[in-house]
Amino acid sequence: MLTINNRVVVTGIGILCPVGLNASSTWEALIAGKSGIDYITLFDPEPFATKFAGEVKGFEPTDYVSRKEARHMDRFIQVAVAASSQAVKQAGIQINLSNQNNIGVIIGSGFGGL
Repeated sequence: MLTINNRVVVTGIGILCPVGLNASSTWEALIAGKSGIDYITLFDPEPFATKFAGEVKGFEPTDYVSRKEARHMDRFIQVAVAASSQAVKQAGIQINLSNQNNIGVIIGSGFGGL
């Protein structure tokens, strides 16, 4: 059980966002002042007042999960799985039966499943 005296360590970061598909490319884009806002391409925006959004472009869910698994996930879940995978990889953690109950992933998302 987690008590007030337990400590948490952030050992890896995963990011997929409109300006980058990983932590390093996102950081470089932010430092360069790049915007991820562009014309909407993932669906037909015609019925909507705005035609611009911050889309995660170039993301391939099959880089992280099988095609079958990807078909059964909303896009925001695919992105969350990818970011989590990046964080675990960056941390150098090998998840196995002996440590699986001591590892957690915290996910932050602006929107999902809309």
